[in-house]
Amino acid sequence: MSVYDKLSQLGIELPPVAVPAAAYVPYVQSGKQVFLSGHIARRDGKPWVGQLGLTMTTGEGQAAARAIAIDLLGTLHAACQAAGTDLDGIKRIVKVMSLVNSAPTFTEQHLVTNGASELIGEVFGPEVGAHARSAFGVAQIPLGACVEIELIAELK
Repeated sequence: MSVYDKLSQLGIELPPVAVPAAAYVPYVQSGKQVFLSGHIARRDGKPWVGQLGLTMTTGEGQAAARAIAIDLLGTLHAACQAAGTDLDGIKRIVKVMSLVNSAPTFTEQHLVTNGASELIGEVFGPEVGAHARSAFGVAQIPLGACVEIELIAELK
């Protein structure tokens, strides 16, 4: 099954690439690797604001991370098109790095990040979608967003 068939089966429509909010580009390709800039959680087109362990639950954070994964896939699709391929041309999701806006006592950043990792694994399958990962708790994220995630992928 193609990546696009899987997205359709999951009812996911890829969004367009978001316009950067500062002095950076959405992605950079270097050789066969594609580096996606950090994407913040958005809900209803606005930053999904909150702090895990204070104003948000782990489950809400997982939903935010899943939403980010969909945005990341939209950006990755655009990067693939620029490289002359599509999401089926991904050899491997190499790494996911997640920043979770966390209260000082919150320790479930890894579970929040599962919202993104699990969707990526479901869309690409275990051989392509299994990735290395880091999940950090931070005091704040731009615009007060609850989660920010970046991704590195390798093209075939």
